[in-house]
Amino acid sequence: MASTAAGKQRIPKVAKVKNKAPAEVQITAEQLLREAKERELELLPPPPKQKITDKEELNDYKLRKRKGYEDNIRKNRTIISNWIKYAQWEESLNEIQRARSIYERALDVDHRNITLWLKYAEMEMKSRQVNHARNIWDRAITILPRANQFWYKYTYMEEMLGNIAGCRQVFERWMEWEPEEQAWHSYINFELRYKEVEKARTIYERYILLRLIIMLFHPEVKNWIKYSRFEERHGYIAHSRKVFERAVEFFGEENIDENLYVAFAKFEERQKESERVRVIYKYALDRIPKQQAQALFKNYTMFEKKFGDRRGIEDVIVSKRRFQYEEEVKANPHNYDAWFDYLRLLESDADPDAVREVYERAIANVPPIQEKRHWRRYIYLWINYALYEELEVKDPERTRQVYQACLELIPHKKFTYAKMWLMYGKFEIRQKNLPGARRGLGTAIGKCPKNKLFKGYIELELQLREFDRCRKLYEKYLEFSPENCTTWIKFAELETILGDVDRARAIFELAIGQPRLDMPEVLWKAYIDFEIEQEEYDNTRELYKRLLQRTQHVKVWISYAQFELSIDSSDRLQRCRQIYEEANKGLRSCEEKEERLMLLESWRDYEQEFGSDGSRERVKKLLPEKVKRRRKLTAEDGSDAGWEEYYDYIFPEDSANQPNLKLLAMAKMWKKQQQQEDEVEENEQQSPQAEDEDESVEGSLAAEKESGESMDEKKVPESTYDDRADDKEGGGGGGGSSSSSSSSSSKSESEDEQPSKKDKCGDSDKE
Repeated sequence: MASTAAGKQRIPKVAKVKNKAPAEVQITAEQLLREAKERELELLPPPPKQKITDKEELNDYKLRKRKGYEDNIRKNRTIISNWIKYAQWEESLNEIQRARSIYERALDVDHRNITLWLKYAEMEMKSRQVNHARNIWDRAITILPRANQFWYKYTYMEEMLGNIAGCRQVFERWMEWEPEEQAWHSYINFELRYKEVEKARTIYERYILLRLIIMLFHPEVKNWIKYSRFEERHGYIAHSRKVFERAVEFFGEENIDENLYVAFAKFEERQKESERVRVIYKYALDRIPKQQAQALFKNYTMFEKKFGDRRGIEDVIVSKRRFQYEEEVKANPHNYDAWFDYLRLLESDADPDAVREVYERAIANVPPIQEKRHWRRYIYLWINYALYEELEVKDPERTRQVYQACLELIPHKKFTYAKMWLMYGKFEIRQKNLPGARRGLGTAIGKCPKNKLFKGYIELELQLREFDRCRKLYEKYLEFSPENCTTWIKFAELETILGDVDRARAIFELAIGQPRLDMPEVLWKAYIDFEIEQEEYDNTRELYKRLLQRTQHVKVWISYAQFELSIDSSDRLQRCRQIYEEANKGLRSCEEKEERLMLLESWRDYEQEFGSDGSRERVKKLLPEKVKRRRKLTAEDGSDAGWEEYYDYIFPEDSANQPNLKLLAMAKMWKKQQQQEDEVEENEQQSPQAEDEDESVEGSLAAEKESGESMDEKKVPESTYDDRADDKEGGGGGGGSSSSSSSSSSKSESEDEQPSKKDKCGDSDKE
């Protein structure tokens, strides 16, 4: 540090960084490392090569290296790699004795190091010191007999030297230790290389017998399969088959394995023994659990496709599908669809006992909840069971038992199945047991009456031509369900067919007198058609009048008019026209304008075909005018939902439009008076003023009309407009809207406004 004259220390100034913003190009640590590697900054130059020119330099070099190795060993004797490097260096100098001494010293340190023994023995074999190598291998396998590398190297060395007897002796010593499977196969392959098949078979037998004890707890089949293939490969077919038979007997049914049977079947297939193959597959499929037999199924199917007939292939497929269905029903016993598929498969190709067994298993899974929707699929199991017993097995007694058991099982107090009762009744009839059928259906009606039950029972008695029983059943049916119009109609039709018209008419009268009916219009139509068919036209007219007292529906009026038109009489046209007029009067108060329009259109068609020009013109004047209107919509929460356009019909004869017509007539009179006054006062401006007056009169008429509609809008909360073309005469012949009519107050206001001047009309027009 610098010092001033006064003795004070001067601190150097630190440079201030003015621009502290980051640099545009940033350098990362990764980039620094990459550049260092590219420039090889961390690589050290190789040491210089030393050239030895004489023996002294060589001895000095050896001394230095040995001293370095000894120092390393002295530092840590347990590092075997230092010993191995030291010995390999001595070996590279052909100092075998020194290398051997180093290996021996190393073995004193760690005699269980496998690498050390291997390097030691390899050095002796490289230097062709066979006896030394044998000595080392003997010492190694004596100290470490479970190290398979020593045995493999030892036997390989003896075999390469051609010492077959010595190699076999080493193998025998090895086998005494009961090594792993690969060791036995190495011994067998050694014998096979020298064509010693009998000795190889003996070794296989020893190995199999040895493994029997071990496999009692962990059985394996691959050794048996290999033994059998060995016998087959050398042409001993009988021996190979015997090996398979011994394996099947040894494993039994407790430790059965599909791989053994697949291999056995493939062996027989190679020997062209198709029947044996089929027997083996079937034997295995009957004993192996289904979930463990996937490969067995696959191979059996392939075999049948290659060598079997159609029947055999179908058997295999059926067996496979049966296994799948068994798994499904085990997983979910209430999966009735799986039961249906399973039973359909069995019914196609199985004996009745097996099918019955599966049916019994299926129907044993009763739905846990007593609700009809849960029982629908289940009931069909019983139905299929009964049909199978009746049609396939042809056992009527068992079929009857199935039906009775099912009907006892159903909780009839909560719900029932009419289909089951009816099928039981039809079955008894097929068995010519009519009393039994009637007894069953009667029990059904007594326990759980139902529309379908009554219909089926009545249809059955009709087919048997038991009409008295049908009458009784209809009476019971109507007591059970008096509001059913179809039942009344069918009952009346039955009496009509039997020729008892009075009884049929009485039934219809009772029917229309019921306080509650599900389809009264159908019943009245049937009654009217019945009277028309009997040509009782007066009764028909009375029926129409009684019906019109109950309802003023437009279709009833049209039907009444068409009925009068269809009668062959002299006054039919007059009667028909009279009905149309009455209908038109009756429907004036109807809110549904479409029905009134439908009536007028039907009347118009009638007049076009049968009427005169005057009547046609009269009906034409009654037809409404179709206008487009607009009304305000309101949402559910009361807010404004916009406007909606709709079509409305304006009928000319509506009494609600008469005040508007009077107002228009008075406006015309006022228009004429105004024109006369203007002609006297302003003769020279007659033409333009007349046009202005016409426009003002038209505006006043429109204003009057709008005022009438505005008064109606106060009564009806909707905004409407009329898009018809305005008549130059102020809407002549215009009837008011049926949905809006002017009140007496609007009429009085219009009369007060009549003597007003042109400016008054202009104001109303603006409004």
